[in-house]
Amino acid sequence: MSVTGDSVLLIGESGVGKTHYGAQLLRRLMNGDGLLRMNGQATNLDPFEAALARLDEGMSADHTATSTYVDSLWPVSSARGRQADLVWPDYGGEQIRSMIASRRVPTAWATRARDAKAWLLLIRLQAIRTSDDIFSRQLADLRDSPASDGGGRTSDQARLIELLQMLIYVAGVTGGSPIDRPRLGVLLTCWDELDPEQDPGTALASALPMLWDFLHSSWRTPSVMGLSALGRALKPDVQDDQYVAHGAEHFGYVIRTDGSRSPDLTEPIHMLLDETEQPGAQGTRE
Repeated sequence: MSVTGDSVLLIGESGVGKTHYGAQLLRRLMNGDGLLRMNGQATNLDPFEAALARLDEGMSADHTATSTYVDSLWPVSSARGRQADLVWPDYGGEQIRSMIASRRVPTAWATRARDAKAWLLLIRLQAIRTSDDIFSRQLADLRDSPASDGGGRTSDQARLIELLQMLIYVAGVTGGSPIDRPRLGVLLTCWDELDPEQDPGTALASALPMLWDFLHSSWRTPSVMGLSALGRALKPDVQDDQYVAHGAEHFGYVIRTDGSRSPDLTEPIHMLLDETEQPGAQGTRE
């Protein structure tokens, strides 16, 4: 895979909704009615096109096979002429879990992390395990507790921090000051299942305080937004008549950092690209 110019790396484990987001985003980009539009030939669209076909039938897409690892590269542009590539690596998502467990970053991933001007991390808060772990319990408690209670495991938020630390290292980002580049955005997926009264930042800080502190101590201006790629829950075997009648492109929304709502699913990526144009947005690399 060859990436030229600016690029945004999308990162997310399995089950966070990457394929549903990709399918809905693909239709928006091709229609060109958002802040970003497709600007050239995209690669490896089969899984997203298949998902979009399911959505047009009013049903959720099939779960991506865990053994499937294919890079998808989408060239996009903004109304102001800014061009970039969206990089969807290994959309099955299982490679990220393997990378964290083995504490080894494959060469391809190191290259992606190093070349990207921005990272977009997808997190599904409802699927995060937030019980006590080896970082939140006293050593005496861990010694006396049975191995089966999970106290000796690393929590999911600690694993996400470790993932980001690994990517920071392989990307060659150094220095003690907060990171300006790559920019970092966090998308809280399946927002329609969360408390609608909270803004995304508050929701992340409340659910994953350790990750929240890490993001704000490591990056100068990390952004946190909410995403409901489908706008509502769909079932794999029951047709949603409104989806069929109106079209999947009329569903789904983004919750901006201030809590306001937008139907433009390209906004999180556009914001990251727009921030990389700001004066002084420079990274420190070896």
